Amino acid sequence: MKNLQVSGLSLSFGERKILDDISFSLCETSRAALAGANGSGKSTLFKTLAGLQEPDGMNLFLTKDARIAYLPQSDIVFDDETVYEAAEKGYDRFKPLLSELAGLEDGLGLDDGRQIKRAERIGAIHDILSSSGYYDRKSRIGTILLGLGFHTSDFTRKAGTFSGGWQMRIALARILIENPDFLFLDEPTNYLDIEAMTWLEGYLSSFEGGLMLVSHDQDFLDNTVDEVYELFNGKLKRYAGNYTRYLEIRQQEIETLEKAYRKQQEEIARTEQFIEKFRYKATKAKQVQSRIKMLEKTEIIEIPAHLKKIYFSFPDCARSGNDVLIVENLGKSYGDNVVYSGFSFTVNRGERLAITGRNGAGKSTLLRILAGVDPDHTGTVRPGANVKTGYFAQDAENTLDPENTVLGEIESVADTADIPKVRNMLGAFLFQDDDVFKTVKVLSGGEKSRLSLLKILMHPANLLLLDEPTNHLDINSKEVLLKAMKEYGGTTVFVSHDKHFISNLATRILYLGDEGPEFFEGDWEYFNYKLKQKEDEFQIVSRTATAGSAVKERAQLTHDETKAIRNKRKALEREIAALEQDIAKLDGDILLLAEQSMKSENYCDAEKITAILAEKDAREKEKEEKENLWLEKTMMMEEYDGKDR
Repeated sequence: MKNLQVSGLSLSFGERKILDDISFSLCETSRAALAGANGSGKSTLFKTLAGLQEPDGMNLFLTKDARIAYLPQSDIVFDDETVYEAAEKGYDRFKPLLSELAGLEDGLGLDDGRQIKRAERIGAIHDILSSSGYYDRKSRIGTILLGLGFHTSDFTRKAGTFSGGWQMRIALARILIENPDFLFLDEPTNYLDIEAMTWLEGYLSSFEGGLMLVSHDQDFLDNTVDEVYELFNGKLKRYAGNYTRYLEIRQQEIETLEKAYRKQQEEIARTEQFIEKFRYKATKAKQVQSRIKMLEKTEIIEIPAHLKKIYFSFPDCARSGNDVLIVENLGKSYGDNVVYSGFSFTVNRGERLAITGRNGAGKSTLLRILAGVDPDHTGTVRPGANVKTGYFAQDAENTLDPENTVLGEIESVADTADIPKVRNMLGAFLFQDDDVFKTVKVLSGGEKSRLSLLKILMHPANLLLLDEPTNHLDINSKEVLLKAMKEYGGTTVFVSHDKHFISNLATRILYLGDEGPEFFEGDWEYFNYKLKQKEDEFQIVSRTATAGSAVKERAQLTHDETKAIRNKRKALEREIAALEQDIAKLDGDILLLAEQSMKSENYCDAEKITAILAEKDAREKEKEEKENLWLEKTMMMEEYDGKDR
C-alpha cells in the first residue's frame, strides 16, 4: 500500500506562522477534506506538498514511485494545443518509456548479443503500458472530457479559445487522466455545473488513490470524504467522518470553547480593573506587576473564523400579489442558437425557485430577462401586483463605488434601523475586523462580488433574483445566507450549482437541459436521482444541440424525415460497433506481435524480427486510423441524436 507521511511541516510569512509543525498521513484509500477559514493556509499547504512552495522545514516520506498531482484554484492557462492534446498530457509520464521502447525496437535487428535483453525489456515496457491503460487512452480521455461537460466537437478546438472556467476544466481533466497515487484538489467544483459535479463525485468514488480536497460545497464533501483535517492558527487537527459529522463534533467543541472564552474574558476584565484601580498605589505595586505579567502570558482563546455563528436577517418587505411573475411564450435566440421557444410558467408568492443545469443552457439569460435587464426577447414577462425586485448578477460589482469603504458602501443603502447590525452582516459575508475599512477599489473580484450581494440583500425587495449567490462564500457564510433566505418573507428565484444550498432552500427546481426546460416540484431527492441517471459515465448523451433548438427541430420534422434520420442513426450505430470490434481485434494483434518479437527462436533472425516489427507498426497505424474514424462517426451521431424521438 502506498503512503504519504508528513511531519514537522512549518512555513512562515514574516512573523505570521501559516503552517506550524504540521503532521499527517494519507494512504491510497484516504478520502480527506481540508477545512479552514479563507486565508488560513489551505492552498499553501497543497502547494508545499506539490513542491511549488518551499517550506521552512518538512519531513516528507512518500512510497517509492508514488506520484502526487495538484490542481490549484485558478490561473492555469492553455494556448495553442487542442483540448484533446492538453488532456493527453496526463500521459506524459510515459514519454521516457516510449522513447526507450523505440530505441530498443530499432536495435532488435542488430547482431551484438544483446537481443535477448532487448526483447525482455520490450516485453516489460509493453506490460507496463498495457496495465496502466496507455493503449486505451483515447477512450479514457474521451470519457473524462465528456463527463466534465465537453462535446466531442470541442476536442479539436484550441484550448486557449475557452474561457478561464473551461480551461480549469481542461486542467482538471488532465489531472484525472494522469491518475496519480495522491490527488490534491483545491476547489475543483468552482467552475463545474451541477451535472459535471455529479459526474466528478462518481469518478472520485472509484478513484484508486489517496485524495485530499478543499471545497465549499457541503454535499459534495459529504458524498466524497470520510475524514476532515481542520487548519486553524497554523495547526492541523483530524476529525473522523464526513463534513457534516465534522461540523457536529466541532459545534460541541465550539460551545465548550465559547464557555471557556467567556470565562477567560471575565477573568481578564477583573484583572484589568484591579490593575487600573491599584496601578498608582505603592502598597499594591507587587500585586499589580504580577497581574500584568499574568495577562501578558495569557493565551487568548480563539474561535475559528470559519465556524463563528453569525446571524443575518433580511429587512422586512412589503407583501406582493399571489402571482409574482408571469412568463408567457418566452422566446430567446442568439442568431441560429435558440435558447427558449414558447416557454411559459408562473412564480408564486413565497416560492423559492432554483434554476440549474449545464453551463451555457441559458440560466443567467433567463434571470436577466426576468429582471428586465435583457428586453431582447419574444413573449411577455409580467411582474405581479406590488412587486419590488432586487437583482444580483455575476457582474454586479460594477454597481459599487470604488472610492467607498466596505463599511461605507453598505451603510449607504442600509435603513437607519439596520445600521447597528451592519458590522455583523459584513462579518457573515467574510468582511471582518479592519477589512471593513478597505476601499472598494482594492478588493479582489470575489470580495467585490460578496459586497455586491450584501448590498442587494439590504434592500427591502419582495422578489429576489440571484445569480450564483454562493459563488464566493465559504460553507459557514453559505449557512448564514441559507438560514436568512429560509426566513425571508418574499419570493426568490436563484441560479445555483450548489447542491446543499438548492436541496435545503428550493421549493421548486427548474432544470435546463438538452431535453428542454423541466420543472421538479420541490423533490430534491427525485431530481438528484434523475440527474445521476443522466450522468452515467458509460451512457453520456449528446451535448451539442441546445434545448430550444432540439425541441424546435423535432416539432418540424415530417414522418419520412424522422424515419430517414432513424435509419441513418442505426447505420451509424452499426458502423461504430464494427469499428469498436476492429479496434479491439487490432489491440489483440498488436499484443500478439509484441509477444512474438520476444520469443527466443526469433532473437537471432534479424529478417524475421524486422518483418514482425513492420507488421506491428502497420497494425498500430491501422488502429490509429480506425480510432480517428470512430471519433468522426461518434461526432456525426451527435448531430442525429434525439432528432428521431
